[in-house]
Amino acid sequence: MIFWDDFDAEGVGRLTLVADEAGLRHVAFPNDRHPLVIEPGWRRDPAKFTVARNQLADYFAGRRRRFDLPLFPRGTDFQQKVWAVLGEIPYGKTVAYQWVATRIGNPRAVRAVGGAIGRNPLPIVIPCHRVIGRNGQLTGFGGGLAVKEHLLALEQRNA
Repeated sequence: MIFWDDFDAEGVGRLTLVADEAGLRHVAFPNDRHPLVIEPGWRRDPAKFTVARNQLADYFAGRRRRFDLPLFPRGTDFQQKVWAVLGEIPYGKTVAYQWVATRIGNPRAVRAVGGAIGRNPLPIVIPCHRVIGRNGQLTGFGGGLAVKEHLLALEQRNA
């Protein structure tokens, strides 16, 4: 069974949370580049997301730097490797795509890394917003560059 609910995040908008018994599968932005479609068999169940909502609220209030949730993002082996490395980026810090490519052992895979980051189904929780362009510029983000900027500023204030 797949469950879903919404979470209103200050400065970001309404996030849609999706989970199954194994863990959190999606955190989707309202105008996501890869829109999430709520399937007819999914069940809205706010009770399933109490811990996730509390942790997200703590993050947005500056009281949480890491999430402690069961996660179940679905993706290729390559995507899973990239997403695991994203979890190593310290709160309030940014890295370039090249850094991620090097950490997965394939420094020439910068474009592929960018593609995997763009498909991260758990933004914020798996902190893809901390990856920026080599020249320090903000680059694409599923929730939009304004949201990425907001998340980075939030972390800078609370680091």
